[in-house]
Order: sequence, then structure tokens, then C-alpha cells
Amino acid sequence: MLSSAVVGPTLPVADLKRAEDFYTSKLGLKVIQEDSAGGALLEAGNGSRLYLYKRAPTKADHTVASFNVEDVEAEVRDLKNKGIQFEDYDIPQMGIKTVEGIATMDGMKGAWFKDTEGNILAVTQM
Repeated sequence: MLSSAVVGPTLPVADLKRAEDFYTSKLGLKVIQEDSAGGALLEAGNGSRLYLYKRAPTKADHTVASFNVEDVEAEVRDLKNKGIQFEDYDIPQMGIKTVEGIATMDGMKGAWFKDTEGNILAVTQM
């Protein structure tokens, strides 16, 4: 059953090398495999993985991957120190309003940023 399967996002990138550099140097992920089809598999925490594949720029206008962290404020601070810019949102119908890059909603905290390819990523604290 899929209820016990690990799931990982697959993200389009226009420039694989640029994206790999972002995910490794800025986010700390590790490339564990590259394939001849123009893709790369990266490893994140707790055995989770993210696949990047060469394609036209993303058309997604929503969060495509979230990194669940223990302390959103500390993670945002660390990523800002690495040059990451966080998105500001004010979406009353969804109960989302960021303050200094972080939104608090229903006991959860979240902050959103874009990778070099325009994919929207998040750090969340449940």
C-alpha cells in the first residue's frame, strides 16, 4: 500500500547544474545520483529524496516541496544568511500572512522561498 511508501517531489529545472549548486550549497542536500536523461537525485533528511530533471521553467504557482523543520525561525535565519530571499504573502481567505517571512496558521509555521528555477519551496514547523 502507498500508505507506507516514502514519497518525494520531482521538480523541473531549466539549468540542472545551477539547480544542483543551489540545492547543495544553499540547502545542504547531497547529490546521490545523476542520470543520462538530464536528472539528478538529491538526498535530504531522514532518507527523503528530491529529483530534479531538465525541462522548461516551472509553471507552478504553488508550493512544490516543503522541508519540515524543528525551528522555522532558526532555519529562516540560516537560509537568509546564505542569501535566500523569502516570499511575503497576505492571503486572508487562506489565513496566511507572513511577518518577517514567516506565517503562523492553525498551530503551524511556514516560510516560502524560490529556488533558482522558480520552484516555490517551503520550510514548515508542525
